[in-house]
Amino acid sequence: MPMLFWYIALTLAGLTLGWITRWLYARFQLTASEQRAERIKQDAVKDAEAKKKEILLEAKEKVIQERTQQEREIRERRAELQRLERRVVQKEDALDRKVEQVERTEQSLVGKELAFKEREKALSMEEARYQAELERVSGLSAEDAKAMIISNLENEARHDAQVLINKIEQEATLSSERKARSILMSTVQRFATEVTSDLTITTVSLPSDEMKGRIIGREGRNIRTLETLTGVDIIIDDTPEAVVISCFDPVRREIAKVALDRLVLDGRIHPARIEEVVSKVSKDISQRIFEEGEKVLFDLGIHNTKPDVVRALGRLHFRTSYGQNMLKHSKEVAIIAGTLAAEIGLNRDIAKRAALLHDIGKGVDADSDLNHAEVGMEMAKRMGEDPIVVNAIGSHHNDIEQESPEAVLVQIADAISAARPGARRESQDSYVKRLENLEGVAKEFSGVASAFAVQAGRELRILVNNEVLNDEQSRTLARGIAKKIETDLKYPGRIKVTTIRETRITEYAR
Repeated sequence: MPMLFWYIALTLAGLTLGWITRWLYARFQLTASEQRAERIKQDAVKDAEAKKKEILLEAKEKVIQERTQQEREIRERRAELQRLERRVVQKEDALDRKVEQVERTEQSLVGKELAFKEREKALSMEEARYQAELERVSGLSAEDAKAMIISNLENEARHDAQVLINKIEQEATLSSERKARSILMSTVQRFATEVTSDLTITTVSLPSDEMKGRIIGREGRNIRTLETLTGVDIIIDDTPEAVVISCFDPVRREIAKVALDRLVLDGRIHPARIEEVVSKVSKDISQRIFEEGEKVLFDLGIHNTKPDVVRALGRLHFRTSYGQNMLKHSKEVAIIAGTLAAEIGLNRDIAKRAALLHDIGKGVDADSDLNHAEVGMEMAKRMGEDPIVVNAIGSHHNDIEQESPEAVLVQIADAISAARPGARRESQDSYVKRLENLEGVAKEFSGVASAFAVQAGRELRILVNNEVLNDEQSRTLARGIAKKIETDLKYPGRIKVTTIRETRITEYAR
């Protein structure tokens, strides 16, 4: 029992001692942590104070720098203002001096003006005295004398000018005609083509009138099918053994003609056969169009041409203008332009290419309100043609300004091809109207007794009244009529204007 008591007492004493030791250790640790926290706090405060001082120093330095910079800029601006002020003062002094000089000059001019007025008054009085004396001696007033002198000077000037103009014209005509004749003769000698071209055929011959009924078909189904597929109008009338095809598109008209020829030759005419034949003919014509374009390009030695351009050229094979085949016309213009370019030293290849493509707009299948020159120019521009070629196409009818000698050459070659005898046909009504217009222009001028258009409108002969006009005035009249024709009328080639003045005296012996 006593041992147990002592064991419990010692255990309690050990526990108590352990707890006291642990409490003392914890207390010691807490005190150390507090001391470390206090030291960290003091160190942080010191660092913050140091950074605060550092930031304040930097701010003060920046303020000092800004203040220094502003003071320097203020000094510079003050110096600049002082310079400007000195310049303004100098300009004011200079202006004051100029004002004083102008005032002195003005005073001097006023004095001189008074002197001049006095002198002018004296001269006027003297001139009036001389004028009165001259009028008394000559018997003419001043206005009459002035009018007479002006009239004499005007007549002399007109005469001298007309003589000089005639001399210059004669010299220019001789030299230019000689040179032009040489170039054109050289060009034409190396070029030969048929004088006339065939018109597009629009009539299909039939073996008999019985074939017309087969073409029409039961209730008109054959002819309706053919018209629908080809886009043409087929006219069947009382014309024996013939059918007329009407359409503005020459390619469609050609497709309809060839298809109808094949159907008549085959004898089998019904909607299915018509559709088959038209499809085949359309492909053949399309291939023929491309081949015609390639052929003319090959003949002229022109390469690097886009397929659309080749196709548009081939379509010209089926177009005519006043009976002249457009593809042959374009080829002819290209040959003439290339030869002329070689003669006068221009770019032969550019001239040939521009001349061949000048009417390409007529072969473009497009709905547009532009004329063929503008359509062709847009197509050539789109196909990447040379700007000289594009301008030549657009300007060959003077729709736009010509920008190169080759463009002028294309226009000349086009006129030569269209105006040569037999190249184009003209209807009787338009032919008669053109001759009447020529004679009407001449009769508008005073002094014209009568006018006659001869040589198919290539020459205009004018009989003048010899009592109204003299020889020099007849020359002036011819020039005026030529200018009037150029301004008011449209015509191919050129028109020769000839004035005839003669004196006829008739006496009878009785």
